[in-house]
Amino acid sequence: MEETAGEMRRTDSTGSSDVTGFCLAWRLTGGVLLGGLLAALPVMAEVEFSPSSVKTGVLLVASPSLTDKNFRHTLLLILKHGPEGTAGLVLNRSTDVMLSEVLPDVSALKGTGHRVFVGGPVAPTQIQMLFRLTDQPVDAQRVFDGVYVGGTRALLERIVTQPMPTETFRAFVGFAGWAPGQLEFEMHQGSWGVLPADSFSLFDKDPATLWPDCLTRLQAPRAISN
Repeated sequence: MEETAGEMRRTDSTGSSDVTGFCLAWRLTGGVLLGGLLAALPVMAEVEFSPSSVKTGVLLVASPSLTDKNFRHTLLLILKHGPEGTAGLVLNRSTDVMLSEVLPDVSALKGTGHRVFVGGPVAPTQIQMLFRLTDQPVDAQRVFDGVYVGGTRALLERIVTQPMPTETFRAFVGFAGWAPGQLEFEMHQGSWGVLPADSFSLFDKDPATLWPDCLTRLQAPRAISN
């Protein structure tokens, strides 16, 4: 039987998950932020509304008509996409929670102003670290050029204590996950558009402007409309 939009439900932290098995969260366990993802692939503008355009390292732009409270007016970075499903991080939902409160054992964070972002509804107690680095570190996986997920506690402390103009990070709690075929279904419904990612948008732009700016970049009112 064909599934309706209401029946296509995202996996959450309490339900069963075909996604959670490969969509690993990166926790500070034994000093290591754990994870394993695929390399980024390029996206062609002419297929920005096609399910075939979804790859690791691209941006998902929510349609203004998408009313799901977890994803309304959101911009996501795809961390992994394949036969097992899709995983990503919501980029534009910052919180008032300081990372120093979430990771009190990391002394380098004390007194800093790094806020935690809500990465999605799956595994909301787990931490994901996204880094922009000049060189690929150990224990981190490439998302696209210069951007990695995972890493170690030592890497986090180095960036906090010895900041470089080109190196930074963001911390997320939770992630977004879709079961096999689910995101493709939603794209056929017109819920998402796809854009190439860049590190400036991920780390330097005001999170509040990310979604409207990307919506403008799509320049396709026939596909994404109010």
